[in-house]
Amino acid sequence: MIPITRRNALTAAAALVTVPMADASPVPQKRRTKLSVSSYSYWHFKGDKVPIDKVILDAARIGFDGVEVLHRQMDITTPEYCHKLKKMAFEEGVDLIMLSIHQDFVTPDAAERQQMIDHTKRCMDLAVEMGAPAIRINSGRWKTIKLFDDLMKVKGDEPPVAGYKTEDAFKWCVDCVQQCLEHANQTGITMAMENHWGLTTRVENLIEIVKRVDSPWLRVNLDCGNYPGEPYTGITKLAPLAKVVHAKTYPGGGVWYSLDIDYHRVAAILASAGYHGYVSLEMEGNEPAETAVPKSYRILRDAFGA
Repeated sequence: MIPITRRNALTAAAALVTVPMADASPVPQKRRTKLSVSSYSYWHFKGDKVPIDKVILDAARIGFDGVEVLHRQMDITTPEYCHKLKKMAFEEGVDLIMLSIHQDFVTPDAAERQQMIDHTKRCMDLAVEMGAPAIRINSGRWKTIKLFDDLMKVKGDEPPVAGYKTEDAFKWCVDCVQQCLEHANQTGITMAMENHWGLTTRVENLIEIVKRVDSPWLRVNLDCGNYPGEPYTGITKLAPLAKVVHAKTYPGGGVWYSLDIDYHRVAAILASAGYHGYVSLEMEGNEPAETAVPKSYRILRDAFGA
């Protein structure tokens, strides 16, 4: 006869309890949208450049998850400085998500196109030094309208150089990107082409370029503010291809123009497309960044959820 002890009694009671099998099917969880801020939000190509160091510190203070670095805003591009930025971002708990560069593949000058290819590759190396996984690239534009302010007046509808057609621009752009693919593969840096003013003002043109290049190293940077008309049709078309999203805001009125963008609607479009990447703020208003950037953060966090 087994003596009755406290341990035996508890063991016997536990044996009588039927534990239901846990459901093996995982419950899908809604992923939190991460917000980044472009250093461009602090400097609009006018006046003194705001150092990237300051942008990183301010972004962390406000609550952003990442920082996008504008290449033209960097006065120093040495490996030592890039490593300093990478270390600072790590210690502040933010990611350096992308290096936004400026290059132009839409030119009949083959030597100029080669310069742009070389520049793109150099920027890939710079992104590696910073620990950023991607670079923002543009298709480029004809430059038949010299001033950007004048280009905005015609909503980006720029005529080709005399003697050339849009198809020429497609060929140049695709060829240049293809010549960067091997370097992208070697460095692990994704090229994210934006629907920027120029050839890709029309989202159909951007989609066509991505289709022709047909490489995992070329993806789409969807900009919510670069549309000549209402933005939601274009956003819907690009959302399935997007790997990073630019969200423009215009506190104090736009530097070049203002749009009334409903970011709750944008969030719904992106969610329907299964988008899980960063939403990166480009504050493009005249209000000082010290107040406009935190204000814009709250707008985006409200729209995209906590």
